[in-house]
Amino acid sequence: MHMVLHLADVPPQTLPARSMMAFTLATHIILVPMGVALPLITLIMHGYGLRRGDATALLLARRWSAVMAVQFAIGVVTGTVLSFEFGLLWPGMMGRWGDVFGIGFGVEAWAFFLEAVLIAIYLYGWRRLPSRAHFLLGLPLPLTALLGAFGILAANSWMNTPRGFILDSAGNPVDVNIWKAIFTPMFGPEYWHFVFAMFVTAGYVVAGVYAVGWLRGRRDRYHRLGFTVPFTLAAVCTPVQFVLGDSIARQVFHKQPVKFAAMEIVWKTDTHQPEYLFGRLHPNGTISGGIRIPQLDSILAGFHAYTKVDGLTSVPANDRPTATQATIAHWAFDTMVGIGSLLVLLALWYAAMWLLRRRLPGTPWFFRCAAVAGLASVVAVECGWIATEVGRQPWIVYQNMRVAQAVTATRSTSLWITFGVVVVVYVFVFGSFLAVLLKMRSRWRLADRAGGPLPPKETPETDTPETDTPYGPRSSRSRL
Repeated sequence: MHMVLHLADVPPQTLPARSMMAFTLATHIILVPMGVALPLITLIMHGYGLRRGDATALLLARRWSAVMAVQFAIGVVTGTVLSFEFGLLWPGMMGRWGDVFGIGFGVEAWAFFLEAVLIAIYLYGWRRLPSRAHFLLGLPLPLTALLGAFGILAANSWMNTPRGFILDSAGNPVDVNIWKAIFTPMFGPEYWHFVFAMFVTAGYVVAGVYAVGWLRGRRDRYHRLGFTVPFTLAAVCTPVQFVLGDSIARQVFHKQPVKFAAMEIVWKTDTHQPEYLFGRLHPNGTISGGIRIPQLDSILAGFHAYTKVDGLTSVPANDRPTATQATIAHWAFDTMVGIGSLLVLLALWYAAMWLLRRRLPGTPWFFRCAAVAGLASVVAVECGWIATEVGRQPWIVYQNMRVAQAVTATRSTSLWITFGVVVVVYVFVFGSFLAVLLKMRSRWRLADRAGGPLPPKETPETDTPETDTPYGPRSSRSRL
């Protein structure tokens, strides 16, 4: 049961509501990779330190756990704002469909609660719990982070491929099947693609900090270990993520052909479709700019040139993204794929040097690329969400409810004012977050200098930067 809605009927509240949602989502997604993957990276370093009796690894794990706690606090704030926005900005969707897909938000809320408790215990455990007990208490942390991702991805995948209900005569969902609503056709591909994207992004972001230190001449074991562990995790996950990305694109081709057409700016349904690298789609179906590769789009979609790819004109104009929206989704998709391809090359460079020579690449260009890889990964994550959400337009629930039908009735002026307030608050919140991180970095550097190289007669079991362990009694020149 579909309601025909012409562009002239789009409420004025739609633009400010979408702008506010896009802004808060784009800022929140910056924190998500660290929230999902940093607990795992920290525990890998923690386990390595315990197994090898390596005080440097334990020191890094303890410092990363402090960053993890600060990041989690900010993430809770931005995530809570997003949760409220679903109800305040899109009451039409939540009022009609909340009973169907709301379980995902419930799962995420429980995951947030459990993660907060576990982070508090983990932070408290340094120097207060036996080392093995402390490590074991931290092991559930990555699982709760994955559970939170499970909840939000279940909700999003349902919005892309809604299942688990039937519509009554009034168009309202009844006879809800929760399991079908959670495990939709897009859930598996979207969830694993997202999770590995978080591992890749967090790994490169953390490693990038130590790559910058390496370029600035800090060649000690602290920086080497701080770089190697997260970068290795990211490098291992990068080719897996690339394969998962190809898999989810193929699922979009089968389950959401109009979105696929927008992402690839395919105008008319046909075989032997060319692939455009970037380029701009015009309302009349012509494409300007970009690089045209004959037949490649059909080959990528179905492994041969005779694969038929549905075009945007396969559905009425009111049921598909506009030419501008398709171009935005296409550019975001191509940017994400381009960054992913470069990261695969970086991972192969690292793997080749490690397998052949058992050492890190020695050229500064490798560390320059590694320093940029974290920022590039964040850009790729942002582009992935843009392609997913913009490519689904004009639907907020694919083929069941349009964005314009779900938007709030609050006056657009009030929404713009609220949006301005949100921007100001977020600038303050993220500015405070950055200030706290910089303060922590400065304190740690001062501690490292205070611990500095010891005179030759002192033994390494005192409090050098390499051996002051987070377990046991504090030394007189404790570095944390």
